Amino acid sequence: MSRLHVCLVDMNNGLPNQATRCFKQIVEAFRVRAKRHNETLEVKLTHVQPRNLGELPGSDVDLVLSSGGPGSPFEGYEDAWCTGYRKLLDRVVDANKKDPISAPKALVVCHSFELAVLHFGVGKMQKRSSLKFGLMPAYTTKIGRDTDFLRPYGDRLFTWEHRNWEAVDIDLSKLASLGGALLATESREGQPPDKGRAALGMKFGPGISGTQFHPEADKPGVMAWIEKPEHKVAVTDAYGQLLYDRMVKSLSNPDRLAKTFALLIPGWLTHRFNDLAKARKWEPLPEPEIDLGLFEPE
Repeated sequence: MSRLHVCLVDMNNGLPNQATRCFKQIVEAFRVRAKRHNETLEVKLTHVQPRNLGELPGSDVDLVLSSGGPGSPFEGYEDAWCTGYRKLLDRVVDANKKDPISAPKALVVCHSFELAVLHFGVGKMQKRSSLKFGLMPAYTTKIGRDTDFLRPYGDRLFTWEHRNWEAVDIDLSKLASLGGALLATESREGQPPDKGRAALGMKFGPGISGTQFHPEADKPGVMAWIEKPEHKVAVTDAYGQLLYDRMVKSLSNPDRLAKTFALLIPGWLTHRFNDLAKARKWEPLPEPEIDLGLFEPE
């Protein structure tokens, strides 16, 4: 029996959250798809918690999904858990320079994305003047539109944002020298930054990509957040009742957040699986499809 080892790196610091459930649901759906085409394949999921338990992925991991979490990316940056995590990022890059097909790959989200920005020194992490939250557009760069897991979206995708920090002043020359690239931004590439200057998607180097936004967010997770009375008040105070109502209504639009949930992480998993399939003689997987039943379970 052959095995694919997926590791969820949970950066939520032990706090209750919706993201862990969402990530596990995505991996389980991927496991079912992979088994459908490879009957003898075992897909193993490991869940580690660096910030509160000091846990890190083992050396046999194939694919890493690293989550968002609360607090500042500077908090605990020199602590053992974070130095160990940053060494993991370096190991992934170094392994991919030597063997881009079989080496482990990582997708870093929100807090993990912010740590990668700091670690690779490709931009400035600054605190926002206010929390940015809600259903928002992200705009792909030219390189982003040519990136396999972002290709289905054209020049724009809809995302769930929830952040106090942002990556700005990206050093594109340094990023390129590391083998990386800017993949998505808060405002359209080449136009005035009317929606903001933040980087929302990046390839940090061989084997490591990430997003500032939350591609794992599903409808129950979003609704659990915005229906809390204090959050609903915050949304309506910031954006107005009309936009709040539009945001809730748009969650049932298959071309918006449902499409991001259905295709981004599943697409990344599929493409990275297919890279490994070449070396391990697995049957490659077709592109994932939008499944509203998974995004909006009854």
